[in-house]
Amino acid sequence: MAEASSRRGLGRGLSALLGEADPAPISAEERGVAVSPMETPVELLRRNPDQPRRIFAEAELEELTNSIRERGVLQPILVRPAPGAPGEYQIVAGERRWRAAQRANLHTVPVIVRAFDDAEVAEIGVIENIQRADLNPLEEAQGYRVLMDRFGRTQEAIAKSVGKSRSHIANMLRLLNLPTQVRELVETGRLSAGHARAIATSPDPGHLARTIVEGELSVRQAEALARKAQDRVDRAPSRMSGASRPSGKDADTRALEQDLSDTLGLAVEIVDRDGVGEVRVRYASLEQLDSICQRLSNAI
Repeated sequence: MAEASSRRGLGRGLSALLGEADPAPISAEERGVAVSPMETPVELLRRNPDQPRRIFAEAELEELTNSIRERGVLQPILVRPAPGAPGEYQIVAGERRWRAAQRANLHTVPVIVRAFDDAEVAEIGVIENIQRADLNPLEEAQGYRVLMDRFGRTQEAIAKSVGKSRSHIANMLRLLNLPTQVRELVETGRLSAGHARAIATSPDPGHLARTIVEGELSVRQAEALARKAQDRVDRAPSRMSGASRPSGKDADTRALEQDLSDTLGLAVEIVDRDGVGEVRVRYASLEQLDSICQRLSNAI
C-alpha cells in the first residue's frame, strides 16, 4: 500500500511514463519498440542533448565502473529510437551506466526501447534524476525551465509530475536568475540551494554569496543577511518625484507581490495609490534583465 501511495503522489509520474501504470492496449510490435531488455552495442547509443544532468562526479562514476566491470550492467538503460538516426538509440535514462560501461570496456549493454516523444523524454530525465538526487540545484531548475518553455508545462503540472510542491518549483526556478558567479558557486557545491534561495531576490546576490562562503554562514544567517540588505534598499529615498513610499500594504497586495515574485523569480514590488501606481521588478544583473525582456516578449 505504501508503494502504491507513493506512486500516486507523483501524479503521472515516472511509473506511468515508464509503463508501470496500466499500459495502453497497443502491442509492442505496433509501437515498434522492445519491451524486454536486449543487448545493444554501446556505439549505437547516443546521449540526450537535453539531459538535465550535466555534471558527473568522477568518484561516483569510477565506483560504478568498477561495479560494472565485476558484475555487468544490472539495470537496463532506457532508450528510444534516435531521431534522424535509423538504427541508433537515444538515451532516455541511464547515461551514467552507459558512460561507466564504456570505461569498463563493455561492447554491449542491456537496453529497453520505448517510443517516447520529446516532452516525455524531457520529463523522464528530470523525474528520474530528482528521485535519485542526482541533479545539482541548477540542473534541476534548468530541467523545470525546459519543461515550461519548450513543452508548455505549468508550475502546477511539473509539481504534480515530480511529487514536489508548487512553491518548491518556483523557488528552484528563481535560482536561474542569479548572476553567473553565484550560479557557479552553487554548481560546485560551495553554496547550497538554501543559501542561494535566501539571496536570490536580494539587491546584490553576488556580494552576499561571497560573504556567505567566506564566513561559512548558515542558511538562517544568510536569510538574515539578505533581509538587512533589502531593508537598506527599502529605507532609501524613492526616486519617484514628489512621491513617498507607502507606509503599509494590505494582505491582498502582499499576496499578489508574492505570486508575481514566484512567477518571475525576481523581487516584485507593487506601489498602489488609490488604484494608480507601479509594478516594480528588481533585477541585479543584465542577465536577469535579459530574462525579463525575453519572457515579456514571449507573452505578447
